[in-house]
Amino acid sequence: MRRSTMMILKVACVATAYAIGACSRTVVVRSSAAPPLPAGATTVSQRLLASPRHGEWAMIRTGADDSVRAWVVYPERSTKAPVVVLVHEIFGLSTWVRGVADQLAANGFIAIAPDLLTGKAPLEGDTLTNSVATAAIRSLRAEDVQRQLEAVGRYGMSLPAAQPRYGIVGFCWGGGVSFGHAVRSPSGLEASVVYYGTSPDMSELERVKVPVLGLYAGDDQRINARVPATDSVMRRLGKPYEVHFFDGAGHGFLRAQDGREANRVAAERAWPLTVDFFHKQLGA
Repeated sequence: MRRSTMMILKVACVATAYAIGACSRTVVVRSSAAPPLPAGATTVSQRLLASPRHGEWAMIRTGADDSVRAWVVYPERSTKAPVVVLVHEIFGLSTWVRGVADQLAANGFIAIAPDLLTGKAPLEGDTLTNSVATAAIRSLRAEDVQRQLEAVGRYGMSLPAAQPRYGIVGFCWGGGVSFGHAVRSPSGLEASVVYYGTSPDMSELERVKVPVLGLYAGDDQRINARVPATDSVMRRLGKPYEVHFFDGAGHGFLRAQDGREANRVAAERAWPLTVDFFHKQLGA
């Protein structure tokens, strides 16, 4: 739950043609404190070790011949919670993604982060090396990925502690996948959040049935080049698509918060938007 904080603002009254002078006054306003950010890549291990929330591995059946392992984190609450499915970066289900899941649980959601590379390459500990993960990602079929994510969503909604609806959020490669999941719009999906992910083909956008939130780094033209056209088509079709660009931030800014100041600022702006969006679309 957010704590109300008090801020003192100096408001300047500027003289106009209809005013006879300038003034300055102090105004007391109340605002809600922003939710804590997920840990960056350099501090996530310590944050996970200190987390009071229950996280566990699950094996989720996603088809007649396949399953995915997933990291599931439960919020500390007395009522049933909506579900958020996290789609990892091109680097696979990393410790950082598990940390984002833990923060989503802290924000009141059941967070499920599936390993979409389950069985595709040998693990080193609980994760893949970046080079191995990147190569394995390129072998995946988009239809298989979406089918598995739909199964993960059904699994999440079937949990005794869950409400019968879910959202999805993805990062980098996973951001494009999460937008693709909005195109698929399976039963139970209510919202999609895209962190610096590619947009679907324009011809597919008419199939989107859920609101989409797009969060993009300012210094990421490789991804951003298609966003204006995507926005235009979504508007023409009457599809809710909320877009934010964060000046000076680089691709992967939520993970690379320590990389540069603009990344940290972008993370501080993007994460509250994410939590508010899911609260609005999924309930709390």
